[in-house]
Amino acid sequence: MATVLMRSGVLRAALRGGSKVSAPPKRGFASSAHHDDAYEAAKWAKITYLGIATCTVLAIHNLSKGHHHSEESPPYPYLHVRNKDFPWGPDGLFEKKHH
Repeated sequence: MATVLMRSGVLRAALRGGSKVSAPPKRGFASSAHHDDAYEAAKWAKITYLGIATCTVLAIHNLSKGHHHSEESPPYPYLHVRNKDFPWGPDGLFEKKHH
């Protein structure tokens, strides 16, 4: 059925005097019309490497400064509640021994 419709459309176009079916105009893309693709790829590669270098320098700077450590944590009453002793002793497994 599709071939019959196709033939009739082609036949009608031939009878009207049009020898070929007009195609829509070709669409031009603005991104590749005026720019070289290799230039754009090289530009973004340079931007990427500059970003990586910048992030690396900032990370090294931030990590090398150090940070403040408090000597003693505040003695909050709800911390270290022990209702019974651990099997390995009175302190936690990874805590400092204060004996």
